[in-house]
Amino acid sequence: MKVLKIVAEGITTSFRYPHFMQQIHPTFDMPPPATIYGHICSVLGEWFDPVGVKFAYRFTSEAKTTDIEHVIVLSASSSKLKGTDFPKVLEGRVTPFDRELLFRPKLVLYINQPQWVDAFRSPKYAVSLGRSQDLFTYTDISVIDVEESERAYFEHTLAPHDMALQFGRGITVLMPRYLDYSRNRQPHFQQYIILKDRVFLPNERFQFSHITYGPYWVDPTSADVKGAHLGLQFLSFVGEDA
Repeated sequence: MKVLKIVAEGITTSFRYPHFMQQIHPTFDMPPPATIYGHICSVLGEWFDPVGVKFAYRFTSEAKTTDIEHVIVLSASSSKLKGTDFPKVLEGRVTPFDRELLFRPKLVLYINQPQWVDAFRSPKYAVSLGRSQDLFTYTDISVIDVEESERAYFEHTLAPHDMALQFGRGITVLMPRYLDYSRNRQPHFQQYIILKDRVFLPNERFQFSHITYGPYWVDPTSADVKGAHLGLQFLSFVGEDA
């Protein structure tokens, strides 16, 4: 299967939990699928139909830190602006908060749309993963052939939650999967598993009889570790994940 492979690197980034509004803005350790969708849209310069589009990624960062930011909350003042008919003016109140940041992020993104290669080589908008101040640079863009293999290793990736039994480890998260812009950005959430440590599949120590292990998509250009290549678990924005 031919896929588009993009390597993007930056200085900082942050993927805010959507239900935290004040005091602290923690970050997901990896970009939610909705962030990947928005990133692709910024490259193409338009919304695209998510049906049939699948992606996989490997994401790393060197450290997590906290910075102080602020928002300005506007409210109506009781005073009257002199010389106008406006009964009130707006007053701003500075509200500081702590934001978690990921330092030196690196994203290796695989998309099953190789025809978008020219768009990524000349993106319509500035390259970022959500926040305009967190600029990224594409350090490599190519079209590769991914292969099926009975054995693979997975690391630093996001996978469907039901793969937790195969991995035997990982962190369960509820992430925004897709924002429906035709319905006033209605969010859709889904459970995933964040895997940081390297895991070889199938696991030689334990297996479940009701689970089918492999074949797995692998990147043949990735590092060969104990005779296995990097496994790719492709996700979708809508419908069922394969």
